[in-house]
Amino acid sequence: MPTLDLILALGGAAALLAAILPEYLARRALSLPLVYLLAGVLLFTLPIGLPAPDPIAHRTALEHITELCVVISLMGAGLAINRRTGPRGWSTTWRLLALGMPLTVAGVAAAALALPGWPIGAALLLGAVLAPTDPVLASDVHVGEPVDAQNADDEVRFALTSEAGLNDGLAFPIVYAAIAVAAGTAGWAGEWVLTDVLYRTAAGAVLGLLIGRLLGRLFFRARSDGLRLSERRDGFVALACTFLAYGVTELAQGYGFVAVFVTACAIRSAEHGHGYNNVLHGFVEQIERLLTAWLLLLLGGFVATGGLAALTWRGAAVGLLLLFVIRPLAGWLVQWRGRAGPRERLAISFFGIRGIGSLFYLAYALGQADFGVPAEELWAVTGFTVLASVVLHGVTATPVMAHVDAIRERMSPQH
Repeated sequence: MPTLDLILALGGAAALLAAILPEYLARRALSLPLVYLLAGVLLFTLPIGLPAPDPIAHRTALEHITELCVVISLMGAGLAINRRTGPRGWSTTWRLLALGMPLTVAGVAAAALALPGWPIGAALLLGAVLAPTDPVLASDVHVGEPVDAQNADDEVRFALTSEAGLNDGLAFPIVYAAIAVAAGTAGWAGEWVLTDVLYRTAAGAVLGLLIGRLLGRLFFRARSDGLRLSERRDGFVALACTFLAYGVTELAQGYGFVAVFVTACAIRSAEHGHGYNNVLHGFVEQIERLLTAWLLLLLGGFVATGGLAALTWRGAAVGLLLLFVIRPLAGWLVQWRGRAGPRERLAISFFGIRGIGSLFYLAYALGQADFGVPAEELWAVTGFTVLASVVLHGVTATPVMAHVDAIRERMSPQH
Protein backbone atom coordinates (compact mmCIF):
# COMPACT_ATOMS: atom_id res chain seq x y z
CA MET A 1 0.00 0.00 0.00
CA PRO A 2 1.48 3.43 -0.91
CA THR A 3 2.64 5.30 2.18
CA LEU A 4 0.70 8.50 1.43
CA ASP A 5 -2.55 6.60 0.93
CA LEU A 6 -1.99 4.72 4.18
CA ILE A 7 -1.28 7.93 6.08
CA LEU A 8 -4.41 9.58 4.66
CA ALA A 9 -6.56 6.58 5.57
CA LEU A 10 -5.21 6.45 9.12
CA GLY A 11 -5.48 10.22 9.49
CA GLY A 12 -9.11 10.13 8.40
CA ALA A 13 -9.90 7.30 10.81
CA ALA A 14 -8.20 9.17 13.65
CA ALA A 15 -10.20 12.30 12.85
CA LEU A 16 -13.46 10.36 12.82
CA LEU A 17 -12.67 8.75 16.16
CA ALA A 18 -11.84 12.18 17.58
CA ALA A 19 -15.51 13.03 17.03
CA ILE A 20 -16.91 9.72 18.30
CA LEU A 21 -14.80 8.81 21.32
CA PRO A 22 -15.31 11.81 23.67
CA GLU A 23 -18.93 10.81 24.29
CA TYR A 24 -17.96 7.25 25.19
CA LEU A 25 -15.02 8.26 27.39
CA ALA A 26 -16.77 11.10 29.22
CA ARG A 27 -17.38 9.17 32.46
CA ARG A 28 -14.64 6.56 32.20
CA ALA A 29 -11.20 6.58 33.76
CA LEU A 30 -9.66 6.73 30.31
CA SER A 31 -8.84 9.96 28.50
CA LEU A 32 -8.88 10.61 24.77
CA PRO A 33 -5.13 11.48 24.73
CA LEU A 34 -4.33 8.15 26.38
CA VAL A 35 -6.41 6.24 23.80
CA TYR A 36 -4.59 7.94 20.93
CA LEU A 37 -1.21 7.38 22.51
CA LEU A 38 -1.90 3.66 22.85
CA ALA A 39 -3.27 3.55 19.31
CA GLY A 40 -0.10 5.17 18.04
CA VAL A 41 2.04 2.58 19.79
CA LEU A 42 -0.06 -0.19 18.26
CA LEU A 43 -0.10 1.23 14.73
CA PHE A 44 3.65 1.79 14.52
CA THR A 45 4.30 -1.68 15.94
CA LEU A 46 2.36 -3.33 13.12
CA PRO A 47 4.31 -4.17 9.94
CA ILE A 48 2.27 -1.90 7.67
CA GLY A 49 5.04 0.34 6.35
CA LEU A 50 4.56 3.50 8.41
CA PRO A 51 7.71 5.67 8.52
CA ALA A 52 9.20 6.11 12.01
CA PRO A 53 8.46 9.54 13.54
CA ASP A 54 11.88 11.19 14.01
CA PRO A 55 11.77 14.50 15.94
CA ILE A 56 15.41 15.17 15.12
CA ALA A 57 15.20 14.65 11.35
CA HIS A 58 11.87 16.52 11.17
CA ARG A 59 12.55 19.08 13.90
CA THR A 60 11.32 22.11 11.92
CA ALA A 61 8.07 20.46 10.87
CA LEU A 62 7.42 19.28 14.43
CA GLU A 63 8.13 22.74 15.80
CA HIS A 64 5.55 24.39 13.56
CA ILE A 65 2.88 21.70 13.96
CA THR A 66 3.10 21.76 17.76
CA GLU A 67 3.21 25.56 17.69
CA LEU A 68 -0.04 25.62 15.71
CA CYS A 69 -1.69 23.16 18.07
CA VAL A 70 -0.71 25.17 21.15
CA VAL A 71 -1.90 28.56 19.84
CA ILE A 72 -5.27 27.11 18.81
CA SER A 73 -5.61 25.53 22.24
CA LEU A 74 -4.81 28.86 23.91
CA MET A 75 -7.60 30.57 22.00
CA GLY A 76 -10.03 27.89 23.15
CA ALA A 77 -8.90 28.19 26.75
CA GLY A 78 -9.32 31.96 26.80
CA LEU A 79 -12.79 31.83 25.23
CA ALA A 80 -13.94 29.22 27.77
CA ILE A 81 -12.97 31.11 30.92
CA ASN A 82 -16.02 32.58 32.63
CA ARG A 83 -14.36 34.47 35.46
CA ARG A 84 -13.54 38.10 34.82
CA THR A 85 -9.91 39.13 35.21
CA GLY A 86 -8.95 40.61 38.58
CA PRO A 87 -6.40 40.36 41.39
CA ARG A 88 -8.69 38.43 43.75
CA GLY A 89 -10.54 36.14 41.37
CA TRP A 90 -7.29 35.16 39.65
CA SER A 91 -5.16 35.01 42.80
CA THR A 92 -4.56 31.25 42.46
CA THR A 93 -3.40 31.77 38.88
CA TRP A 94 -0.96 34.52 39.84
CA ARG A 95 0.49 32.33 42.57
CA LEU A 96 0.97 29.39 40.23
CA LEU A 97 2.62 31.59 37.60
CA ALA A 98 4.78 33.87 39.72
CA LEU A 99 5.84 31.34 42.35
CA GLY A 100 4.89 27.83 41.30
CA MET A 101 6.41 27.91 37.82
CA PRO A 102 9.87 29.23 38.89
CA LEU A 103 9.95 26.64 41.70
CA THR A 104 9.12 23.91 39.21
CA VAL A 105 11.82 25.07 36.77
CA ALA A 106 14.38 25.20 39.56
CA GLY A 107 13.40 21.75 40.85
CA VAL A 108 13.62 20.09 37.44
CA ALA A 109 16.89 21.87 36.58
CA ALA A 110 18.44 20.81 39.89
CA ALA A 111 17.37 17.21 39.31
CA ALA A 112 18.69 17.30 35.71
CA LEU A 113 22.11 18.47 36.90
CA ALA A 114 22.48 15.06 38.51
CA LEU A 115 22.33 13.46 35.06
CA PRO A 116 25.82 12.45 33.85
CA GLY A 117 27.29 14.98 31.45
CA TRP A 118 24.45 17.47 31.61
CA PRO A 119 25.67 21.11 31.68
CA ILE A 120 23.73 23.96 33.24
CA GLY A 121 22.23 25.10 29.91
CA ALA A 122 20.72 21.69 29.20
CA ALA A 123 19.38 21.34 32.74
CA LEU A 124 17.80 24.81 32.58
CA LEU A 125 16.28 23.98 29.21
CA LEU A 126 14.70 20.81 30.56
CA GLY A 127 13.23 22.81 33.44
CA ALA A 128 11.75 25.34 31.01
CA VAL A 129 10.45 22.63 28.68
CA LEU A 130 8.74 20.59 31.38
CA ALA A 131 7.52 23.36 33.71
CA PRO A 132 4.43 24.68 31.84
CA THR A 133 1.05 23.06 32.40
CA ASP A 134 -0.15 22.06 28.96
CA PRO A 135 -3.30 23.70 27.53
CA VAL A 136 -3.76 20.95 24.94
CA LEU A 137 -3.90 17.67 26.85
CA ALA A 138 -5.64 18.93 29.97
CA SER A 139 -9.19 19.05 28.59
CA ASP A 140 -10.47 16.65 31.26
CA VAL A 141 -9.55 19.13 34.02
CA HIS A 142 -10.21 22.39 32.16
CA VAL A 143 -13.33 24.52 32.02
CA GLY A 144 -15.84 23.44 29.40
CA GLU A 145 -18.06 25.46 27.11
CA PRO A 146 -18.51 29.20 27.69
CA VAL A 147 -21.48 29.80 29.97
CA ASP A 148 -23.25 32.79 31.41
CA ALA A 149 -21.21 35.00 33.72
CA GLN A 150 -23.43 34.06 36.65
CA ASN A 151 -22.20 30.48 36.46
CA ALA A 152 -18.67 30.82 37.82
CA ASP A 153 -16.12 28.08 37.19
CA ASP A 154 -14.97 25.97 40.09
CA GLU A 155 -11.53 26.83 41.41
CA VAL A 156 -9.77 23.67 40.20
CA ARG A 157 -10.81 23.93 36.56
CA PHE A 158 -10.41 27.68 36.46
CA ALA A 159 -6.94 27.63 38.02
CA LEU A 160 -5.64 24.90 35.71
CA THR A 161 -7.12 26.52 32.59
CA SER A 162 -5.87 30.03 33.32
CA GLU A 163 -2.45 28.73 34.41
CA ALA A 164 -2.08 26.73 31.20
CA GLY A 165 -3.27 29.70 29.17
CA LEU A 166 -0.47 31.93 30.40
CA ASN A 167 2.45 29.80 31.46
CA ASP A 168 3.13 28.44 27.97
CA GLY A 169 4.09 31.97 26.98
CA LEU A 170 5.85 32.77 30.24
CA ALA A 171 8.16 29.77 29.84
CA PHE A 172 9.76 31.44 26.84
CA PRO A 173 12.08 33.73 28.86
CA ILE A 174 13.54 30.68 30.60
CA VAL A 175 14.02 28.94 27.25
CA TYR A 176 15.88 32.01 25.98
CA ALA A 177 18.02 32.02 29.11
CA ALA A 178 18.91 28.37 28.54
CA ILE A 179 19.83 29.14 24.92
CA ALA A 180 22.06 32.01 26.01
CA VAL A 181 23.81 29.85 28.62
CA ALA A 182 24.32 27.02 26.13
CA ALA A 183 25.67 29.39 23.49
CA GLY A 184 28.06 30.97 25.98
CA THR A 185 26.82 34.48 25.18
CA ALA A 186 28.75 37.04 27.21
CA GLY A 187 26.80 39.62 29.23
CA TRP A 188 23.44 38.18 28.24
CA ALA A 189 21.64 38.77 31.53
CA GLY A 190 20.90 42.48 31.10
CA GLU A 191 19.49 42.17 27.61
CA TRP A 192 17.58 39.06 28.68
CA VAL A 193 15.82 40.91 31.50
CA LEU A 194 14.98 43.96 29.39
CA THR A 195 14.04 42.19 26.17
CA ASP A 196 13.03 38.58 26.82
CA VAL A 197 11.40 39.10 30.20
CA LEU A 198 10.00 42.63 30.26
CA TYR A 199 9.48 43.81 26.68
CA ARG A 200 8.30 40.58 25.07
CA THR A 201 5.94 39.73 27.92
CA ALA A 202 4.49 43.24 28.01
CA ALA A 203 4.16 43.31 24.22
CA GLY A 204 2.27 40.03 24.28
CA ALA A 205 -0.12 41.20 26.98
CA VAL A 206 -0.71 44.71 25.58
CA LEU A 207 -1.11 43.68 21.94
CA GLY A 208 -3.34 40.78 22.93
CA LEU A 209 -5.55 43.12 24.93
CA LEU A 210 -5.75 45.73 22.16
CA ILE A 211 -6.45 43.19 19.42
CA GLY A 212 -9.01 41.39 21.58
CA ARG A 213 -10.88 44.59 22.43
CA LEU A 214 -10.91 45.74 18.82
CA LEU A 215 -12.20 42.39 17.64
CA GLY A 216 -14.76 42.30 20.45
CA ARG A 217 -16.12 45.69 19.39
CA LEU A 218 -16.19 44.56 15.79
CA PHE A 219 -17.98 41.30 16.50
CA PHE A 220 -20.60 42.57 18.92
CA ARG A 221 -20.99 46.35 18.47
CA ALA A 222 -20.18 47.26 14.87
CA ARG A 223 -22.78 49.59 13.37
CA SER A 224 -22.73 47.76 10.05
CA ASP A 225 -24.63 44.47 10.00
CA GLY A 226 -21.99 43.03 7.68
CA LEU A 227 -19.24 43.61 10.25
CA ARG A 228 -21.19 42.45 13.31
CA LEU A 229 -20.09 38.83 13.01
CA SER A 230 -21.76 37.79 16.27
CA GLU A 231 -25.05 37.63 14.36
CA ARG A 232 -23.68 34.80 12.19
CA ARG A 233 -22.45 31.28 12.85
CA ASP A 234 -18.98 31.53 11.35
CA GLY A 235 -16.83 29.63 13.82
CA PHE A 236 -13.72 29.78 11.65
CA VAL A 237 -13.40 33.43 12.70
CA ALA A 238 -11.74 32.04 15.83
CA LEU A 239 -8.84 30.89 13.67
CA ALA A 240 -8.63 34.36 12.13
CA CYS A 241 -8.39 35.87 15.62
CA THR A 242 -5.76 33.34 16.64
CA PHE A 243 -3.51 33.88 13.64
CA LEU A 244 -3.97 37.65 13.68
CA ALA A 245 -3.05 38.02 17.34
CA TYR A 246 -0.17 35.58 17.10
CA GLY A 247 1.28 36.94 13.86
CA VAL A 248 1.08 40.63 14.78
CA THR A 249 2.64 40.02 18.19
CA GLU A 250 5.45 37.86 16.83
CA LEU A 251 6.20 40.53 14.21
CA ALA A 252 6.53 42.99 17.09
CA GLN A 253 8.92 40.54 18.83
CA GLY A 254 6.42 39.86 21.61
CA TYR A 255 5.21 36.54 22.98
CA GLY A 256 2.47 35.35 20.66
CA PHE A 257 1.32 32.65 23.09
CA VAL A 258 0.52 35.30 25.69
CA ALA A 259 -1.19 37.50 23.11
CA VAL A 260 -3.49 34.75 21.84
CA PHE A 261 -4.75 33.88 25.31
CA VAL A 262 -5.23 37.54 26.29
CA THR A 263 -7.00 38.20 22.97
CA ALA A 264 -9.41 35.34 23.63
CA CYS A 265 -10.15 36.60 27.16
CA ALA A 266 -10.75 40.12 25.82
CA ILE A 267 -13.14 38.89 23.12
CA ARG A 268 -15.03 36.89 25.72
CA SER A 269 -15.31 39.88 28.06
CA ALA A 270 -16.72 42.11 25.30
CA GLU A 271 -20.07 40.29 25.59
CA HIS A 272 -19.57 37.76 28.33
CA GLY A 273 -22.74 35.74 27.98
CA HIS A 274 -23.24 35.99 24.22
CA GLY A 275 -23.85 32.74 22.33
CA TYR A 276 -21.26 33.63 19.68
CA ASN A 277 -18.57 32.79 22.23
CA ASN A 278 -19.83 29.21 22.13
CA VAL A 279 -19.64 29.18 18.34
CA LEU A 280 -16.04 30.37 18.34
CA HIS A 281 -15.03 28.03 21.16
CA GLY A 282 -16.73 25.03 19.56
CA PHE A 283 -14.88 25.48 16.28
CA VAL A 284 -11.49 25.92 17.97
CA GLU A 285 -12.09 22.89 20.16
CA GLN A 286 -12.77 20.72 17.11
CA ILE A 287 -9.56 21.82 15.37
CA GLU A 288 -7.59 21.34 18.57
CA ARG A 289 -8.99 17.83 19.05
CA LEU A 290 -8.08 16.92 15.48
CA LEU A 291 -4.47 18.16 15.71
CA THR A 292 -4.03 16.57 19.12
CA ALA A 293 -5.19 13.20 17.83
CA TRP A 294 -2.63 13.22 15.02
CA LEU A 295 0.21 14.41 17.24
CA LEU A 296 -0.48 11.77 19.88
CA LEU A 297 -0.48 9.06 17.25
CA LEU A 298 2.98 10.27 16.27
CA LEU A 299 4.08 10.35 19.91
CA GLY A 300 2.94 6.75 20.28
CA GLY A 301 4.88 5.94 17.13
CA PHE A 302 7.95 7.66 18.59
CA VAL A 303 7.73 5.34 21.58
CA ALA A 304 7.05 2.23 19.49
CA THR A 305 9.97 2.82 17.11
CA GLY A 306 12.64 3.21 19.78
CA GLY A 307 12.38 6.90 20.65
CA LEU A 308 13.04 6.11 24.31
CA ALA A 309 16.17 4.05 23.60
CA ALA A 310 18.39 6.87 24.90
CA LEU A 311 16.44 7.10 28.17
CA THR A 312 18.41 6.20 31.29
CA TRP A 313 16.94 5.39 34.67
CA ARG A 314 18.19 8.74 35.91
CA GLY A 315 16.40 10.55 33.09
CA ALA A 316 13.20 8.67 33.83
CA ALA A 317 13.62 9.54 37.50
CA VAL A 318 13.70 13.26 36.66
CA GLY A 319 10.36 12.97 34.84
CA LEU A 320 8.74 10.96 37.62
CA LEU A 321 10.15 13.33 40.24
CA LEU A 322 8.49 16.22 38.41
CA LEU A 323 5.10 14.51 38.22
CA PHE A 324 5.00 13.06 41.73
CA VAL A 325 7.05 15.48 43.83
CA ILE A 326 8.22 18.76 42.27
CA ARG A 327 4.99 20.02 40.68
CA PRO A 328 2.65 18.74 43.43
CA LEU A 329 4.85 20.21 46.17
CA ALA A 330 5.38 23.56 44.44
CA GLY A 331 1.68 23.81 43.56
CA TRP A 332 0.66 23.03 47.13
CA LEU A 333 3.06 25.48 48.76
CA VAL A 334 2.21 28.48 46.59
CA GLN A 335 -1.51 28.09 47.32
CA TRP A 336 -1.04 28.42 51.08
CA ARG A 337 -3.92 30.50 52.48
CA GLY A 338 -5.31 31.00 48.98
CA ARG A 339 -8.83 30.71 47.56
CA ALA A 340 -8.79 26.94 47.08
CA GLY A 341 -9.83 24.54 49.82
CA PRO A 342 -7.60 21.62 50.91
CA ARG A 343 -8.95 19.10 48.39
CA GLU A 344 -8.96 21.68 45.61
CA ARG A 345 -5.34 22.53 46.39
CA LEU A 346 -4.44 18.87 46.07
CA ALA A 347 -6.16 18.56 42.70
CA ILE A 348 -4.64 21.77 41.31
CA SER A 349 -1.19 20.71 42.49
CA PHE A 350 -1.45 17.20 41.10
CA PHE A 351 -2.79 17.99 37.62
CA GLY A 352 0.27 19.74 36.23
CA ILE A 353 -0.13 18.00 32.88
CA ARG A 354 2.79 17.94 30.44
CA GLY A 355 2.18 17.67 26.72
CA ILE A 356 2.35 19.34 23.33
CA GLY A 357 3.82 22.59 24.65
CA SER A 358 6.85 20.70 25.97
CA LEU A 359 7.42 19.15 22.55
CA PHE A 360 7.25 22.58 20.92
CA TYR A 361 9.72 24.22 23.29
CA LEU A 362 12.26 21.43 22.89
CA ALA A 363 11.97 21.43 19.10
CA TYR A 364 12.38 25.22 19.05
CA ALA A 365 15.37 25.30 21.40
CA LEU A 366 17.26 22.54 19.62
CA GLY A 367 17.15 24.65 16.47
CA GLN A 368 18.81 27.57 18.27
CA ALA A 369 21.83 26.13 20.11
CA ASP A 370 23.87 23.06 20.97
CA PHE A 371 23.16 22.15 24.58
CA GLY A 372 26.03 19.71 25.03
CA VAL A 373 23.69 16.74 25.43
CA PRO A 374 22.69 14.38 22.61
CA ALA A 375 19.37 15.45 21.14
CA GLU A 376 18.22 11.83 21.41
CA GLU A 377 18.58 11.97 25.19
CA LEU A 378 16.73 15.28 25.51
CA TRP A 379 13.90 13.91 23.41
CA ALA A 380 13.85 10.67 25.37
CA VAL A 381 13.52 12.40 28.76
CA THR A 382 10.90 14.83 27.48
CA GLY A 383 8.98 12.16 25.59
CA PHE A 384 8.97 9.86 28.61
CA THR A 385 7.69 12.62 30.88
CA VAL A 386 4.87 13.51 28.48
CA LEU A 387 4.06 9.82 28.10
CA ALA A 388 3.97 9.31 31.87
CA SER A 389 1.79 12.41 32.30
CA VAL A 390 -0.70 11.25 29.66
CA VAL A 391 -1.01 7.85 31.38
CA LEU A 392 -1.05 9.11 34.97
CA HIS A 393 -3.38 12.06 34.50
CA GLY A 394 -5.47 10.34 31.84
CA VAL A 395 -6.40 7.54 34.23
CA THR A 396 -6.96 9.75 37.29
CA ALA A 397 -8.64 12.85 35.83
CA THR A 398 -12.20 11.53 35.60
CA PRO A 399 -12.47 9.92 39.08
CA VAL A 400 -10.60 12.73 40.85
CA MET A 401 -12.64 15.50 39.25
CA ALA A 402 -15.87 13.59 39.90
CA HIS A 403 -14.88 13.36 43.58
CA VAL A 404 -14.06 17.09 43.73
CA ASP A 405 -17.37 17.95 42.05
CA ALA A 406 -19.31 15.74 44.46
CA ILE A 407 -17.72 17.45 47.46
CA ARG A 408 -18.43 20.89 46.03
CA GLU A 409 -22.06 19.94 45.43
CA ARG A 410 -22.47 18.80 49.01
CA MET A 411 -20.94 22.03 50.33
CA SER A 412 -22.91 24.37 48.05
CA PRO A 413 -25.55 26.62 49.70
CA GLN A 414 -28.39 24.80 47.89
CA HIS A 415 -27.52 21.66 49.86
